[in-house]
Amino acid sequence: MGEFDLIARYFRRPVRRAALGVGDDCALLRVSPGCQLAVSSDMLVSGRHFLPDADPMALGHKALAVNLSDLAACGAQPLAFTLALALPDADPHWLAPFSRGLLALAQQHDCELVGGDTTQGPLNICITVFGEVPATSASSQALLRSGARPGDDLYVSGTLGDARLALEALRGQWTLPPALLATVAARLHQPTPRVALGLALRGVASAAIDVSDGLLGDLGHVLDASGVGASILADGLVTLMACRGDTLDAVVPRQHQQACVLAGGDDYELAFTAAANRRDAVAAAAAASATPVRRIGRIGSTPGMRVIDARGDTVTGDWQSFDHFG
Repeated sequence: MGEFDLIARYFRRPVRRAALGVGDDCALLRVSPGCQLAVSSDMLVSGRHFLPDADPMALGHKALAVNLSDLAACGAQPLAFTLALALPDADPHWLAPFSRGLLALAQQHDCELVGGDTTQGPLNICITVFGEVPATSASSQALLRSGARPGDDLYVSGTLGDARLALEALRGQWTLPPALLATVAARLHQPTPRVALGLALRGVASAAIDVSDGLLGDLGHVLDASGVGASILADGLVTLMACRGDTLDAVVPRQHQQACVLAGGDDYELAFTAAANRRDAVAAAAAASATPVRRIGRIGSTPGMRVIDARGDTVTGDWQSFDHFG
């Protein structure tokens, strides 16, 4: 199977929102009047971002999900994406489920595949995604990292820490009961991009970021961009894990569960801030998007980040978020 046969068989689809899609030198995108174009790229490398024997259908889902999560953090409506794919060989048994997982999520979010590139080499998946955000010449509704203000509440969506625990279990660091492993593995392999929540938070959240490298590390980018600090309540952090409960406590110490929540990564949830007087609006956004959110702390004027207990005392731990070159 040649390169262009591969593209035609697995990745060429009719476009509706784009003016021109796969098959020409450039894709042409229509952007709605009064909107800005939001663009993000993510690369997934075999052995670095996913295990070499990863299920190809789940991998197709995740490859697009991590990019849609960036659009969600910006409050952008997905439009289209491009796919650059390096393959050891053109294996139909891998390509068919990979494309199904990829395109099923694309259809779910009305996000069209409009172009890209294929080459032979070590397995590497690079997606660039495009979205749009309402804007005028004076302002934009995009959610940014730089808008957090002292007194804002700090929130996270969904659950945190399960993906990290799954990765450790798959690497043999923990032995989890089969049902528990299935729960956390689903969070690692098929994350849910919170696009609907990001859209609902436009005009409500003051700042946002997606949690890809760990809560503390990613939140640090918001604090740096906004020139503020934050306090996170340690009590109840482990309840942010989807797999929480007596079964987990029996095999993984609470202190390590807390580390998974604070520095685990691969969650692709949203961390965001909002003024304290917008709590009802945040609750309405969560309900409208059918996405659970939890208030976990508060933004302060003193730079830096503190994890505190119920008495306000600082809690310390070995919480290093992921860094490719750290």
